[in-house]
Amino acid sequence: MGTVQAMATYPGDFDGPLEPSYRPQPDGEPDAAEVVWAWVPYEEDASQGKDRPVLVLGWDGPWALGLYLTSKDHDRDHEQERRAGRVWVDVGSGGWDSKGRPSEARRNRVVRIDPATIRREGAVLDRARWDEVIAAYSQRDALLRGD
Repeated sequence: MGTVQAMATYPGDFDGPLEPSYRPQPDGEPDAAEVVWAWVPYEEDASQGKDRPVLVLGWDGPWALGLYLTSKDHDRDHEQERRAGRVWVDVGSGGWDSKGRPSEARRNRVVRIDPATIRREGAVLDRARWDEVIAAYSQRDALLRGD
């Protein structure tokens, strides 16, 4: 991951065009399709946040871009989550969770990650799961509209 000085100000979540491609590399640097552990700012207050797993999608200048993961099962409260503006996709389990719990990725919030806050790589998503997550990511706006 290298030594990087922390960036001063979170510029906000990424909402630009993004064409993620499967590019994991065993080089110690965060690459698309890798799950890393990093500090993720809260949506309602970017000055606060939580250390959590993030599926890296790509880069925006010096910032890694990703979808954060949770082990909470949102299938049970799908409609409530959608009304709150949060949509999820099942990712399954992987080396990022020491208890082997299945995870979900929030597909409609692309967070910028300061590389200095990435503390470790957790795993590489296999190609089939990556393709499913990216397909779900590309349909995120339709789900919020209820299409």
